[in-house]
Amino acid sequence: MHRSAGGRASRARAPTRTCRSHPLPGSAPRGEAEHYRERAIELGVPADAVLVEPQARNTGENIRFSRALLEGRDVPVSSVLLVSKPYEERRAYATAQKLWPDVEWVSASTPMTLAAYVDSIQDARLVIDMLVGAQQRLMVYPHQGFMIEQAIPQDVAAAYERLRTQGFTSRLLADNVKRG
Repeated sequence: MHRSAGGRASRARAPTRTCRSHPLPGSAPRGEAEHYRERAIELGVPADAVLVEPQARNTGENIRFSRALLEGRDVPVSSVLLVSKPYEERRAYATAQKLWPDVEWVSASTPMTLAAYVDSIQDARLVIDMLVGAQQRLMVYPHQGFMIEQAIPQDVAAAYERLRTQGFTSRLLADNVKRG
């Protein structure tokens, strides 16, 4: 079952947290996992409740490696909160569901409008390129075995094709730039 974080009931027991390792743009080489770990501790999460997974290079690896880390420590997992960029929620969920189908996945991102997101990035073309690339992955990755299939509405597929044809291709998978 896929639910957004807003519909999730809180639990009495604080869960163990894992932090992923993709480096943040402009950050120190230690990656975002350490930044998230530090922030969680600043917010009052006990340091021994935060596990850092420092090896992942992508969402799929992060899920696989985090699962192994938790299983290696005999941490029971029934639900997981995925935090991602707004336009990456579906891909993160579909990847997670493919790789670890026996847990409940809850996707969350900072709520914001497209205009606010463009303003935060300061590059409208880059944002559209990222959206087109994310959409392409939703269409291609299930066939490559990386994620579960997601329904793509016809108008979304048509918009993807129009944007791709208009040159919004910098974030497309290299072997699919022309084919879509």
